Amino acid sequence: MTTELKSTRDAFGDTIVPLGNKHKNLVVLDADLAVSTKSICFAGRFPERFFDAGCAEQNLIGTAAGLALSGKIAVAATYAIFSCRAWEQVRNVVAHDNLDVKIVVSHAGLTNNSDGSSHQSIEDIALMRVVPNMYVVVPADYYEAKKAVEAAVETKGPFYIRLSRSKTPVVFDEKYEFKLGEVVKLRDGKDACIFACGTMVAEALDAAEKLSQEGVSVRVVNVHTIKPLDKRNVLKHARETKVVVTAEEHNVYCGLGSAIAEVLCESGIPLKMIGIRDRFGQSGSESELKKEYGLSSEKICEAVKEILKSRKK
Repeated sequence: MTTELKSTRDAFGDTIVPLGNKHKNLVVLDADLAVSTKSICFAGRFPERFFDAGCAEQNLIGTAAGLALSGKIAVAATYAIFSCRAWEQVRNVVAHDNLDVKIVVSHAGLTNNSDGSSHQSIEDIALMRVVPNMYVVVPADYYEAKKAVEAAVETKGPFYIRLSRSKTPVVFDEKYEFKLGEVVKLRDGKDACIFACGTMVAEALDAAEKLSQEGVSVRVVNVHTIKPLDKRNVLKHARETKVVVTAEEHNVYCGLGSAIAEVLCESGIPLKMIGIRDRFGQSGSESELKKEYGLSSEKICEAVKEILKSRKK
């Protein structure tokens, strides 16, 4: 991990234009937010293949579905919170008929710090996880986001890709090989395992480094694909370390932590979840919100220590 900061939404803008050159049947739609979602990059290069649905997310998804039925690869971009307005269309049209629609959302989670609770989507992973046929991908950084968008466009079926507004630490580089549906071990360790996704991957790596200075060896695993979850390797890492902590910028209900818990429920392996505890967001600086909601490397360190202590009793 470097000290470089890059936004995952910028990765979408930087990737979708080359994909448009490669795939002549690729179309992009937006809901009056093209500048913010970075779909404006595609609109400038391929105006005849770009469609603005206005502030009407149900129409955005319905139109994307129609274009997919006509043989197009349809990418629908909007804010994460607004994609939830079209959940019925996502379920009943896109996912039910297994259409080639890629929903790429930005401004997810608390990193959309200044817009407040009405614009902070911290329930979207849960909503999309429950929909059959849906891939749910939460990239850890700019480079993983680029690879995730490429994989989505080149893989048949519905996708939900969750991106952030703010610039976040870069974990990978241009050479990173993304494998859809497979967890990635970023750091080895034997005392505990942290499963993290999205912006919390960098926090998990920072926590592991801090704990190493105290003699605690922690493994860090990046779970970029929440669904379908790599159950075999999740269980493998959990069994090898015997203690698990999850970290996500999302409600602890029905997100990454819940997905991991579903795998571990019969294993007897203890688990602690770092995430938002059944609350709405609020306005504030990013550092203030991370502290308020416990989304920090310090809180991850505390969770690891607590679960290790309880296991020794």
